[in-house]
Amino acid sequence: MDLKTLKALLQIAWCADTAYGEWNPNCPSLNQCAVTALVVQKYFGGKLPRCKMPNGKNHFWNILPGGVHVDLTEDQFEYLKSQPLKNEYIIRNVARTLSIKSTRHRYELLTERLEFLINLISKPNIPAI
Repeated sequence: MDLKTLKALLQIAWCADTAYGEWNPNCPSLNQCAVTALVVQKYFGGKLPRCKMPNGKNHFWNILPGGVHVDLTEDQFEYLKSQPLKNEYIIRNVARTLSIKSTRHRYELLTERLEFLINLISKPNIPAI
């Protein structure tokens, strides 16, 4: 799977139950950054940076092996009319991030929904009888 395919599947898999707080179907990536970054890390490896938003909340994204920064939830910033302070970040440990019960629950739900979609698109077309 490539990042473009993963992003398309995440657009379908994101929901209110995978979001941290407020969610809006008109901006599916809203408040999905931690669980999305964990999913990207699961499939592609790399590091899990975290920075602050101007409102004091956290924002997560990925640094892939080779140093490429990837943020599959960056479109939420237009909706929020705010940008993360990415020039001041720390690298978070995946296990520590998943030790937060609500994050783990949302991550497991998103992973379950994503794996369902992956299985759905990977099945060969069965002709109608």
